[in-house]
Amino acid sequence: MSTTYSPTSSAQPTASMPRVFSAFKGFWDAAQEWRKWERLRADLSSLSDRELMDIGISRGEVDYVASNRDSDPRGIRPV
Repeated sequence: MSTTYSPTSSAQPTASMPRVFSAFKGFWDAAQEWRKWERLRADLSSLSDRELMDIGISRGEVDYVASNRDSDPRGIRPV
């Protein structure tokens, strides 16, 4: 009995490489998004109640605003 190796078996590790890269990129993108959220939340939390009132949010809305950067909690859309 002899063992033969075909070229397709050596191609398998390279075929899974895009999948590994894609998984790493997804993790990296999620980590970067979390860092943006955390930075915005920290910046808003460091403002005084008066400064938060000036921009139209309350201290209780800080996490919501940081999580939903694309929406305005007051329902106002920029023109």
